[in-house]
Amino acid sequence: MKKAIVFVDANNWYHNVKNYHFNPSDVDIVKISELISREKNIDILKIRWYASVPDIEYDKIKYMRHMNFLSSLRKRGVKVITRKLQKLSTKELKKKRENLLNSWDLCKVCKPIVEESFLDVADYNQKEKGIDVWIAIDMVKEAINENLDIAVLISGDADFVPAFSLIKEVGKEVLSCSVPKGYSNELRQKFPFIVLGRNKLNKCFRDYKGRKIE
Repeated sequence: MKKAIVFVDANNWYHNVKNYHFNPSDVDIVKISELISREKNIDILKIRWYASVPDIEYDKIKYMRHMNFLSSLRKRGVKVITRKLQKLSTKELKKKRENLLNSWDLCKVCKPIVEESFLDVADYNQKEKGIDVWIAIDMVKEAINENLDIAVLISGDADFVPAFSLIKEVGKEVLSCSVPKGYSNELRQKFPFIVLGRNKLNKCFRDYKGRKIE
């Protein structure tokens, strides 16, 4: 059985599921991963949840709720990777990203691709997350280091197309999974995918009792 690691773009997942008229916190990401495992007959070794964290000074209640949710994921064996939301000027943001990039031990294959996307700063005073780049780097690293046969991405974001292409180039497989709402056509046209429609989500509630949402 092929081994896989699930990489969850939590911000993209949250907004797409919410726009699909489901409560994101009701959907169990472990059950989603188990569904993918059964459908594709793959052995999921790990689940990694990548998320930005709100500022406690901005909204303490929201912050505590988010921390409690992340704690519940950890208790279920999900590895949680977080980055704090910040607002920086273009100059500050680029400098911060350069320092971060230099701290990563990237191979000669990965570094040019990461530099091209990670240092492209267009908007002034934008929110600095770096979540999508972080996921892309981790997926590529795990593929190059032979730690997976399939990189499973739970996200509908087309920004992952270059990373998926690179993973394919090093001889590994890729799979994206998302709800129909906000799911990139480019991802689905170029790579294998699973659409997580209503019937599948209904089976992945935290306390599933056969209820359905029409």
